[in-house]
Amino acid sequence: MAPHELKIELTDTEEKICGLLDKCRDYLQAEKGISTTCRIAGGWVRDKLLGSQSNDLDIALSDIMGLAFAEHLAEFSKSQGIEVGTIGKIAVNPDQSKHLETATFKMFGLEIDLVNLRSEEYASNSRIPSGVTFGTPLQDALRRDMTINALFYNVHTRTVEDFTEKGLDDLRDGIIRTPLPPRETFLDDPLRIIRCIRFASRFGFQFVPELEKAVKDPEIQEALVSKVARERAGMELSKMMKGRDPNHAVSLIHELSLFDSIFSVIPDDITTTFSQPTSAKINSLKATSILKLLLSSNASTGLPQLHPTLTSAVREDPTCKGRLYLAATLTPYLGVTYKDKKQRVYPAVAYVIRESLKLGTQNHYLDGIPALFSASDILKDPNLNHEKFKESSERVAIGLMLREKAVHNVHTGSHWTSSLLFSLVQELIPCCKNIDEGLEVSAASEKITTYNNLVRRVEELGLTTVVDAKTLLDGREVISLLDAKAGPWTGTVLARVIEWQLEHPEGSKDECSRWLKEQHSSGSIVIEEPEPSNKRPRIDK
Repeated sequence: MAPHELKIELTDTEEKICGLLDKCRDYLQAEKGISTTCRIAGGWVRDKLLGSQSNDLDIALSDIMGLAFAEHLAEFSKSQGIEVGTIGKIAVNPDQSKHLETATFKMFGLEIDLVNLRSEEYASNSRIPSGVTFGTPLQDALRRDMTINALFYNVHTRTVEDFTEKGLDDLRDGIIRTPLPPRETFLDDPLRIIRCIRFASRFGFQFVPELEKAVKDPEIQEALVSKVARERAGMELSKMMKGRDPNHAVSLIHELSLFDSIFSVIPDDITTTFSQPTSAKINSLKATSILKLLLSSNASTGLPQLHPTLTSAVREDPTCKGRLYLAATLTPYLGVTYKDKKQRVYPAVAYVIRESLKLGTQNHYLDGIPALFSASDILKDPNLNHEKFKESSERVAIGLMLREKAVHNVHTGSHWTSSLLFSLVQELIPCCKNIDEGLEVSAASEKITTYNNLVRRVEELGLTTVVDAKTLLDGREVISLLDAKAGPWTGTVLARVIEWQLEHPEGSKDECSRWLKEQHSSGSIVIEEPEPSNKRPRIDK
C-alpha cells in the first residue's frame, strides 16, 4: 500500500537532470523560438511516489520529437561543460509496443528516453495504432494502461500532474483502474489486461469492479488471443513470475478466467496429438499456492518446517524463483506430450513456453521447465525405505538419482534441490482439496517429512558435491586402460566408473583404474566392438 502522503524527493543526480532540462527549455524558447514542456512520465513517477528508486527516466515532450530535443539538449549540455552519452534512436516497432520514435541516452549515469506526448487511434482488428499524432498531456494520460501509470512530474514546476484526476487517489488507495472505460482501454491494447494483473500482484492492489467485468467479457478475452503478439504476452508473464507475488498474479488469472487465453493458445493440429488431456486448470493455482507456502515460514500452518537446503537454489540463483513459479503455473501440462509433423514426441509444456509464450532459454524457461517436469517423475515419493534405495548401496542409488540430467544440470539451470522442491509441490497437490482451506495437514506433513529425510540423508552421506563431480577417469583414459577402440560402450563404462566413485568416496584414480581392469578381465565389463561400416570405400580418382 502507498504511503498516506505522496511526494517526490529528488536525488542529487535527478536534481541535476531536472535543472539541466529546465535550463535547456528556457534556452530553446529564448534563442530558437522552440516551445516545449518536459515531463517525466509513467513508472518513475509512480515508484518515486511509493518511496522506491527508479533509474529509468521517460521524458514526455510537448510539440517536439524526442530525437530533435535530444540533439538540442546535447548541444546545450556541451555549452555547460556537461557530456551527454551517445544518442540512440529507437525506431517505431509496433510488434514490440514502440509506436513512437524514441531517443535514448545516458546522463549522469541514468538511462533517459525522450518521446513526444501522443494521441493514438487504433484499428478494430489490431492493437497497432492507425494514427499517432502530437497530443496534449491529457490525451497522453488517457491512452495509458492504468491511472497509476498516467502521472507526470513537471520538470519546470517540480510538481506531480494527475490529468486523469484519479491516479494519485488510486495510488494512495491501492486501486488498479484504467484511465478510460476498461473495455475501450483493453480493446485498444489487450496486453493491458496482463499488465494490470502484473501491477496488482507487484503492489498488492485491487481491481475496480468495472475492470473485472470488462476482463471477463468473451470479446475482450478473444482480443487478448488474436491481437497481442505472443512475445509481448510472454515478456509480461516473465516479469510477473519474477515479481513480488507471482501466486497473487496466478490467482487473478484464475478469478478472471484467463488461463486459456494466456497459456493455452495452441493450434488444433497440436492439441489433437496430446498423449492425454491436461489436468484441471485449478491445479495451476494449487501448485503456485503450495510453492508460496513452502518458500515462506510454515510456523502457523501446523506443517513441518521445510529443510532449508530445499530452498537454497531459490536464495542463490536469481533465475530460480521465476522458473519455479512458471513451472508451477503450467502444472496442468505435467505428463502431457505432443507429436510434431514428423511424429517426434515432445513435452507439451515445451510447446507452450516456446510458442504460446515465445519464451526461449532466457531464465532457463524453455530448457529448465521441461527438465523440472521430468525430474518430478524421477523423484516422486523418495521414501528411503523403498526397495530402489536398497537394491544396491544406498549411497549409489541416491547419488545416481541426483545425477540424472533432468534433476541436476548446470546447462539448464537445474539444481537437485529445486528439482526436489518442485517434485514436492506436485506431490502436495492432492493434499489440497480446496484453495481456501489449504493443505490437509496429516497427509502433507508426511510428504514434507519424506523429502526432509531425503535431504538430510544426502547431507549425511556427503553427496551434495557429488552431483557435479567428474569421473576419475575420462573416456580416453578408459579406452587406453582397456586397450580398445572408442565406441558406444565408453559411455556405459563411464557410468560404471561413477557408480564405483559413489561406492568408494575416498577412492583414488589408481584404485579406480585397477578396479576397472579387474572388471574387464573377469568379464563383468564387456566391450562391444563397433560394427563394420557397410559404406563402400571411397576411391580417389
